[in-house]
Amino acid sequence: MENIVQNIKDFVWGKPMLIFLLGAHIYLTLRTRFVQRKIFKGIALSFKKDDGKGDVSVFGALTTALASTVGTGNIIGMAGAVIAGGPGAVFWTWIGGFFGVATKYAETFIAVKHREKNEDGSYIGGAMTALKSINLPVLAIFFCIAAIVGAFGIGCLTQANAIASLAKDNYNISPVITGIVLAVLTAIIVFGGIKSIANVCEKLVPLMSAVYIVGCIIILLINWKYLGQTVSLIISSAFSPKAVAGGFVGSSIILAIRNGLSKGLFSNEAGMGSAPQASAAGAAKNAVMPSLVGMTGVFWDTLIICAMTGLVLISSVLANPDIDATVLNDASKLCSAVFATIPYIGTPLLIFGVLTFSYSTILGWNYYATQSVGYLFNEKAKKLYLAVWVALIYVGSISANQLVWNIADIMNALMVIPNMIAVLLLTKEIVKDTDYYLYENHLDEKDPDMK
Repeated sequence: MENIVQNIKDFVWGKPMLIFLLGAHIYLTLRTRFVQRKIFKGIALSFKKDDGKGDVSVFGALTTALASTVGTGNIIGMAGAVIAGGPGAVFWTWIGGFFGVATKYAETFIAVKHREKNEDGSYIGGAMTALKSINLPVLAIFFCIAAIVGAFGIGCLTQANAIASLAKDNYNISPVITGIVLAVLTAIIVFGGIKSIANVCEKLVPLMSAVYIVGCIIILLINWKYLGQTVSLIISSAFSPKAVAGGFVGSSIILAIRNGLSKGLFSNEAGMGSAPQASAAGAAKNAVMPSLVGMTGVFWDTLIICAMTGLVLISSVLANPDIDATVLNDASKLCSAVFATIPYIGTPLLIFGVLTFSYSTILGWNYYATQSVGYLFNEKAKKLYLAVWVALIYVGSISANQLVWNIADIMNALMVIPNMIAVLLLTKEIVKDTDYYLYENHLDEKDPDMK
């Protein structure tokens, strides 16, 4: 069964999916007239109070979205990409992230533009409501089922297990105790709904990101003599199959591209339709403003955190001959060896990063999944799903299963299909509103057609 599921995962996340997503990224970049150039405007808007309707603030919606995208993939995942694809994989991660900004903008737009209200008056928006608006209810149901099933893996069982393993390996804390504590804390937060989740994320996400970035900056300062060589190696390895230096093995261009692009796509989730569900709950007068804010998630996740991780890993291997990526051949071990180069605080910084990144992912994906449950069923079903979620937090803490992780990856790929169908079918609407509200400077106007 594990072999079968692994083969299915390799197929759905194979070259056709990567080519399709990168192609869509480039297409949407052109159709939105390189909306990436407005990234700093989006960052500024993140802190602006919007008097439009919504369940949470613009900043609360952004940090809730970032809670799931900024995860262990930014640390361990980047190390895995470098080991498998060489230093050049980092370059292709940046490329995928740059073009992915446009897709994140577009999918956020359709989620906000076509959002609806739940029975309790809260907002719901995402690929499912967008698909419903263009009379594709079957695809909407398909998206929700994939999100509900996939969330158990990517956002619950595996994240809880990562935290429990970390606590046991470094502090000898029993997974049973970790599981109970995690389950209780999660229950207190998630049963409070989006406002409770956003309130925690507003504080947790900036803190965990800042601490991790500071740790990366310290390592880069320690390795400053090797930064020029690091950047040169990243660029040359992206286009040359013969680039070998330090503890890195030479990699083919195809492997560098595949591992770099896939890691960027997995990390920022551009095209998956997950994070826009949080943006749909934010205060908004029109769909363009929250979309500008939403697309900054890719900037922070891939172009800042993943980029810094890549620079840290490669410069550390070059600066420390005893750290040999080809010998370690393990993402977790490579990260541990690199952060251990910071005296005293290096290992605690890594532990803090993995711990907080994992827990924030639990909160973010819980919200996405419950929104899908609410769309398919009702508020009572959401409460039942939350109870199952909390119980599985404990289960995940005391057991690990690669099969679960692979099933989650398959479900994530299945989310991409209906989400990108909605985005591509609604591209004309995205372009029209973007031209009016963004490029003709009407961002403060209310869209009469939006709820």
